[in-house]
Amino acid sequence: MTDQAIPHPPWRIPFIGDVIGIDSLRPNQKTLEQFKRLGPIYRRSIIGAGDLTFVGSSALASQTLDEARWERFAGRPIKRLRDIAGDGLFTADNDSAEWQTGHEVLASGFTQEAMRRYHDDMLATSEELTKALGEDHPHQSSVETITNRAALDVIGKCGFGFPFWESDLSDQFADALKGALAFTQSASIPVVGAGIERKKRAQFDRDVAVLHQIITDVMDRRRRGAADSPRDLLEVMMESKQLSDRAIRDQIITFLIAGHETTGNLLAFALFYLARDSELVEALRSEREESCSDGAILSYDDVARLKITRAVVSETLRLWPTAPGFFRAARETTEVGGVRFEPGEWVFLLMLSIHRDEEVWGPTASQFEHKRFLSKTPRDAVYRPFGAGPRACIGRQFALHEATLLLANLASAFNMAPADNTLTPAVDENLTLRPRVAIEFTPR
Repeated sequence: MTDQAIPHPPWRIPFIGDVIGIDSLRPNQKTLEQFKRLGPIYRRSIIGAGDLTFVGSSALASQTLDEARWERFAGRPIKRLRDIAGDGLFTADNDSAEWQTGHEVLASGFTQEAMRRYHDDMLATSEELTKALGEDHPHQSSVETITNRAALDVIGKCGFGFPFWESDLSDQFADALKGALAFTQSASIPVVGAGIERKKRAQFDRDVAVLHQIITDVMDRRRRGAADSPRDLLEVMMESKQLSDRAIRDQIITFLIAGHETTGNLLAFALFYLARDSELVEALRSEREESCSDGAILSYDDVARLKITRAVVSETLRLWPTAPGFFRAARETTEVGGVRFEPGEWVFLLMLSIHRDEEVWGPTASQFEHKRFLSKTPRDAVYRPFGAGPRACIGRQFALHEATLLLANLASAFNMAPADNTLTPAVDENLTLRPRVAIEFTPR
């Protein structure tokens, strides 16, 4: 890879590289800020870590999404996630037997028939979420904690027949996962990560042990009650005979991470914006009433008619993609933005920036405007909140259905108002983007 025509951050340190300005707590938000100064492609070159190239525009990102020339790349955070999720769908090597077998077995768990089976469990969690938010009215200072608990409950029940909301394992799992992901992100940052790992590895190992033990308990629980097992992801895996217990554990923890952190944070971000727009809440409320076929409870087919609610979900994922980016590696010698890449050299696509490209979304690209998704998405937009290519998220429709259903029911149940005057959420990073949200919920 050559350095022609590619900016670097200022103040390079001789023999060490571009380490000044690295933010170990907000690395993706810091990168977003750097694009404003350096343009749509820039690089950090760091001794011991090599070249870290970041892409932040739709035009350049689209070039790297060409599967003939580029492929998915397992960057430093993904490699470290293997300590937690092994050879799960997200962390397994490209085209590996583990990924191919896992994907083949699990695909049947995301058909429309399967989604219809999951709907009632999502409704049950929606009722629990509404109850939890209503009990602490009018003020709820940790909305993201409760929405993440709801998302964990949904994937636990739908995927593995395990209702986390009713279990004392919910907080234990969430705390261990939060700690493990925080370590994974911090330890993945060049220079900073080396010191972090030495100091905190022991706690990380304890957190991972807790996660693995909980998953083992879920599997044992299923085997003890196999006679009346639901037709869920766990049953699909156990029936296949193609996956070892270790492989099943890897897939379970992958889905609990992917279906918990991302969807829970998505719901919290969406509620942040709904609380600041009473007219939009009323629109969701009216839409739900008009779409509900029996007048009270949303059926599976009703959810597809919630166009405004889905637009809120889509716009939330545009502005705050909870999985903020992904890596791509060159398959052959090629160029992006005038920069030459040799086979195996990689870039990080920061969707947090690409989704805010003013060349595509206009001068209000950094503002929340759900109506963008009530018309056609701009043809030249790169909109990839669930990744790209054959390794894109297998549970995309599951997550969209869940988020749309839960948001519609919350808009129907509550009047909402922000507990502060901020127009942009404070956002923490633990590989995913998690807002800190305070809302006044008043039951209707």
